[in-house]
Amino acid sequence: MPADFSAVGAPVAQSGYLKLLATGELARRAQALDARLHRCDLCPRGCAVDRKGAKVGYCGVGSLPKVASIYLHHWEEPPVSGTGGSGTIFFSGCTLSCIFCQNYPISQLGVGREMSVEDLASGMLELQNKGAHNINLVTSTHQMAAVVSAILSAAHRGLRIPIVYNSSGYESLEILRLLDGIIDVYLPDIKYSDPQTAKKYSGAADYVSYNREALVEMWRQAGPIRTDAQGIALKGMMVRHLVLPENLSGSGDCLSFLARRFGPQVWVSLMNQYFPAHKGPSTPPLDRKPTEEEYEAAFAALTALGISNGFVQAAWSQRQNVLEPRSKTTKNGGNSHCPHDNDIRDFHSGPTWSRSSGVDRWKK
Repeated sequence: MPADFSAVGAPVAQSGYLKLLATGELARRAQALDARLHRCDLCPRGCAVDRKGAKVGYCGVGSLPKVASIYLHHWEEPPVSGTGGSGTIFFSGCTLSCIFCQNYPISQLGVGREMSVEDLASGMLELQNKGAHNINLVTSTHQMAAVVSAILSAAHRGLRIPIVYNSSGYESLEILRLLDGIIDVYLPDIKYSDPQTAKKYSGAADYVSYNREALVEMWRQAGPIRTDAQGIALKGMMVRHLVLPENLSGSGDCLSFLARRFGPQVWVSLMNQYFPAHKGPSTPPLDRKPTEEEYEAAFAALTALGISNGFVQAAWSQRQNVLEPRSKTTKNGGNSHCPHDNDIRDFHSGPTWSRSSGVDRWKK
C-alpha cells in the first residue's frame, strides 16, 4: 500500500475482545447472547421464537452457526483487505429481504451448512494462520450468539486479529451494546433514506430509524477509522452506501445524515457496484445499473458535504483500466484516468482502489 496511507488517530494496543477475555466479560457476553435465543431478539424483527428449541424466525437460521463460505477476501476496501486479505466468513440467512440482493442464494435461499461453534472458531484460527488481517463477519447479525461464543473459544486458542462487523446496518441497539468492546471495526451499510422505499425493496419499513440509531451507537463505540503503519484498520467505523438507479437509495439524504451527525471524520465507502440480481431484472428501475451520471451526482453530494475520508468506485465503463499510484498532493497533474482530477489521488492494491484528498476511486 502507498506510504501516504498512514495511521489515523491514536494507536490501538490490542483487539477489544482480548481485554474482555482477560476479565471474564467476553464469556458473560457470550452467555447473555445465547440466552436470548430462547425468545430471539437479536435483530429488530424481534421474532421471539425459541431458536434453542429448533425453531427459526425471519432469518431462517437456528441456534447453530450456518456458514456459506470461509476464505481470504482480497477485494474489500484497502484498510480491510490490505495486502494479506480479510478473513471473511459469509453467514447464511439475513434479517432483510432485499429483492436485488446479489448474494440472495446465501441470504434468502439458505445456501450454507451448519457447523459447531468449535468448528467456526477453528475456521477463524485458520484464517489467522493464513495471514488474514482480520476476521470479517459478513451478515452475521442474526448469528451473533454463536459468533461471540466462537470468538471466545478462538481467543482462548490464540486468536488475536481484529474483528470486523460487516452489516446491513439493520441492528438492535440493545444487541449492539452487548457487542461493545468485542467488535473492533464496524462496516455497516446506510441503504436508504425513505422508510417506504426500504419496505418496498428490503421488507423493512423501520430500516431507516433502526439504522440511524445503530450508526450512532457504532460510532460511540468505535469512532473514526484508525490504522496501523501499513494502513490496516485496527479500530473504527466506515459506512458503506450503494448507489441505486433513480436514486432509490436517497444518496444525498444518507450522506447528509453522516456529515451532520459525525462530521468530517466519518469514513464513507460510496459504492458503484449495483447490478440487477435476484428479482431486480423484473423490477424497474432496478433492472439496470446506475448510470455514470447517477453515480456522479452521489459523488458530488459527498464532496459538497466535505466528507474527505473513505473510498469511491470507478464507473463500470472504466473498470478495465488500471490506475497507477499518484501522490496525495497531485492536482491536475500527469496523465489522469479519473474525471475528478482536482480532488482525487489514485492507487491500486489488488483491485484498483483510489482514495482522495478526500475520497478515493476504486475499481473492482
